Amino acid sequence: MPCLSKLAATALLGTAASASLLPNIGLEKFIKAENKIALQAVLDNIGPNGAKVPGAGRGLVIASPSKSNPDYFFTWTRDAALTFRTLIDEFLFGNKALEPYINDYIYSQAVLQTVSNPSGTLLPNGGGLGEPKFMADGSRYNGNWGRPQRDGPPLRATALIQYSNYLISKGKKDRVKKEIWPIIANDLAYVGQYWNASGFDLWEEVYGSSFFTTQAQYRSLVEGETLAKSLGIPCPACAQAPQVLCFLQSYWNGKYYTATINTNAARNGVDANTVLGPIALFDPAAPCNSPSLQPCHPRSLSNFKNFVDTFRNSTLYPINRGIPAGRGVALGRYPEDFYFNGNPWYLITLGSAEFLYDVAAAYLKQGSITIDSTSLPFFKEIYPLARVGQFGVLHPAYYVLIAAIRNYADSFVSVSQKYTPANGMMAEQFLKSEPFSPISAANLTWSFASFVSMTHRREGKLPPSWLPRSVSVPSVCSASPVKGTYAPATAAGAPNITTPCVSNILFQVNATTYYGENIYVTGNSPTLGNGNLDTAYPLLSNNYTSERPLWYAVIPVEVTKGQTTLKYKYARQQDCGQDWILEEGSEREIQVPQCVSDGSEDILATVDEAFVGQGGKTGGC
Repeated sequence: MPCLSKLAATALLGTAASASLLPNIGLEKFIKAENKIALQAVLDNIGPNGAKVPGAGRGLVIASPSKSNPDYFFTWTRDAALTFRTLIDEFLFGNKALEPYINDYIYSQAVLQTVSNPSGTLLPNGGGLGEPKFMADGSRYNGNWGRPQRDGPPLRATALIQYSNYLISKGKKDRVKKEIWPIIANDLAYVGQYWNASGFDLWEEVYGSSFFTTQAQYRSLVEGETLAKSLGIPCPACAQAPQVLCFLQSYWNGKYYTATINTNAARNGVDANTVLGPIALFDPAAPCNSPSLQPCHPRSLSNFKNFVDTFRNSTLYPINRGIPAGRGVALGRYPEDFYFNGNPWYLITLGSAEFLYDVAAAYLKQGSITIDSTSLPFFKEIYPLARVGQFGVLHPAYYVLIAAIRNYADSFVSVSQKYTPANGMMAEQFLKSEPFSPISAANLTWSFASFVSMTHRREGKLPPSWLPRSVSVPSVCSASPVKGTYAPATAAGAPNITTPCVSNILFQVNATTYYGENIYVTGNSPTLGNGNLDTAYPLLSNNYTSERPLWYAVIPVEVTKGQTTLKYKYARQQDCGQDWILEEGSEREIQVPQCVSDGSEDILATVDEAFVGQGGKTGGC
């Protein structure tokens, strides 16, 4: 923070900080101690040597050591990318001991891109890049899940671009070009091809278009284009950035960002998605009115207030009873949440603090604060005398407002402190009602990474600027995705896979199931597991209704040379560790259309059937 005038310094201490001066002494000690604990806890959850995740593959970030209630012993592409964004930041801020972890991450992601999975394959059309999670050893996860998820590839690209820029500054452009760019190029190609296609949201529950995902996609394309130019390599997908930016504007509903659009989900759209998105693309040098929707954008501030106010409701969140306006509260994902009965999350409460530190940092960088009618309610909550206008460094209110914002941010960290166990181990959530104890997955990597990231911003450690000086939204939005080209990043360790010849078949089956039961297709194709239930193909249930209990998937069926018919049947997978029940006695048969290897996603055949056999019974777990 720059030197303050005597008047401004008095305002800073007297107006904004006095109410929490004594608690902040304890807060400083907490942050210093917890930051060390959190960083080590992140490293303990990364293979191959992570102390808490034995068996994890090299460079793979395990979401949590928890293997039951819930089982999070997997690696998520999105979580891993966000974690390594923070670790790369930490590395760039001076912790050079982290470089071996970064190199292991590069290797792991090169390999992971080539793993065939229920979302598809890398070749020929990149579909497999949308797979959200893999087993802890890097092998395919074959369970029913919300797939595809389109935020992983852009977040991974951004993390690797961040490290690539560092390598280039050290004269290692050749390494970037040969080893890392091929991984990035696959992810950017995926973004360029699928940015306008529906997918599952940040929380893996709602199918549609996600604010968080769109912001991540925009940043990856902008940064990708800059890196590609420095390497002298074309990036056809990057030309989609303006249209992604145009689409991003459509989430604003006049009061807040609707988290997911183009969906049938029965929610009001208030969601932490819209607070975590801006911090993931924070550029401290970007003007606050940038259409990238930075944290300090008036609409982002309005959205933040609306989101936080939603959880001030003590009926919804008893934990927040009695906390006055302008003070931090415990925050959850969205008001309709019922996962573990819908509790506050550490990473969201800490992410909201980071959001506010970003806002203050941007104002300090720009030397000016503009308050308009959209952002005024946010400012009045933390400084009742706030009014519409522009306040520069010579105006006493400038530092008063910055101090108020930072003090507000500190109050969210204090909430986290209050509910963090004495050993510093943060779970995913903490109870919204007494006894307010941690719940859900223990030692959640994302919780720890969010603490480290928050600490960076609180200390004024800011990421480099990435936005061009002038950014404008096209006058007309259009959806014109670019078909991508993909190749394994063999120089980084990926296997040299070949392009399969597949027939895209839409399987649809009506099968009434209980919650926790899943439907698969098994048959005489490698894609369908060649009769092995452990590698059968999971169907999706996001269009399931009581009127039509539909399970479906467009499956790129790989067939052997000369094969003309596909024999298959449907199988039920029971919950609670019960054995499979292969209910259908007789095999079904379909003529296999001519396979293609050009990446076409046209559906070549369709089946619409009903499950034949008895239903399963829940194990009651």
